[in-house]
Parts: sequence; structure tokens; C-alpha cells
Amino acid sequence: MMESVNEVEKGVENGKKWRFKKICVFCGSRSGNKPSFSEAALQLGKQMVERKIDLVYGGGSIGLMGLISQTVFNGGCHVLGVIPSALLPLEISGETIGEVRSVADMHERKSVMASHADAFIALPGGYGTMEELLEMITWYQLGIHEKPVGLLNVDGYYNSLLELIDKGWKEGFIEDSASQILVSAETAEELIRKMEMNAIEKIMKKDEGPSNKIKSNY
Repeated sequence: MMESVNEVEKGVENGKKWRFKKICVFCGSRSGNKPSFSEAALQLGKQMVERKIDLVYGGGSIGLMGLISQTVFNGGCHVLGVIPSALLPLEISGETIGEVRSVADMHERKSVMASHADAFIALPGGYGTMEELLEMITWYQLGIHEKPVGLLNVDGYYNSLLELIDKGWKEGFIEDSASQILVSAETAEELIRKMEMNAIEKIMKKDEGPSNKIKSNY
């Protein structure tokens, strides 16, 4: 079983507060057109520092990537950036932030990021951010991991995506259980709290019975 679930279980058994140790954050290498996007990245970084949570991310030093990585690094937490060698000149400007690991391609990037984190959060971003988010949801659905997946829906940026997921459920392409994989909130503090509760509730329900057989939603 994954490390994060084991840690939750220990926390529940000991009656102690449990927290994530490392969160992988997917976000844009641009800042977007609204100041609220940058503010959300800064607030998420500050929440992670307050909770002593290390950052795993895509390795860029510009856009929202640069904001959250610098915030977490300046706060004294470890930062691991994972970036394909081909993107080094495109997404890194000036000095690198924290530990940067160069990998061969996008597939290896996602695999390495996922293996080093015990939860995932997506900030606003473009195609790359959305693809990474949806892949982590798919991996969860298929039983490849059991790590919480969160969406920071800043100023309704992801409303359309949430509506699409809901439509997929209504039209019979997404199972009831799979439609509940993604945890969404409008603020970083609320999102992390909801994800922590989601992880703890999963442990509390472990003994209620065997897991339902995984069904493909393709």
C-alpha cells in the first residue's frame, strides 16, 4: 500500500493529527491573465510551508511554477523539480529552484513526480497541466495509486472541466465512485483540509468490505 495511506492509518490509530509530507503540484509555466491565479499559487505555497509539506512539481522557474516553487523553497521546505531535458531552455529562466531532476521525456516526468508525492493538486494551467491532472485521476481509477487528487478551482477556472466530468457521469461513461475521485475547492487551505479528510475517511472505511471491482470508464 502507498506510503500516504500507511501514514494516515498510523495517525488515525494513534489519535494524532496526520498531514501530507509531499504534494505534487501541477500548474502553468505562464501566470495567466488574472492576478488571482498568481495569488492562488502563492497561497498554496504558504499553506504548504505552514504545514511543512515539501513540493514536487514540473521543474520550471517561470509562471505559476516559479511562484509556488520559490515560495515553498524560501519557506524552508524541500523542492523537487522534474523536467524533461528538452524543456530545460523553455521553462527554466535564471537560477534553478531547489533540486532539479532532468528526465528523458514527459512520460518519465509524470512517473517520477507521482512516485515522490503522496497527493496531487492542480492549479490553473494549460494543456500540460490538464493532461497531468487527468492522468492522475485515471491512475487512481485503475488502482495504480490511491493518493488524493485535488483541484484548486481559482475564480471558476475549472468550472467547465468539472461540468464535463459530471456530464460523463450522467451519460454513463464514468462510474459513481470514479466521479468522486477529484476533490475541488476555491482556496488552498480548504482544499488541503478536504484532501486530508478524504484520505483519513478512506482508511476508516477500509474494513467495511472488499473494494468494488474496477471498471473501465473509456
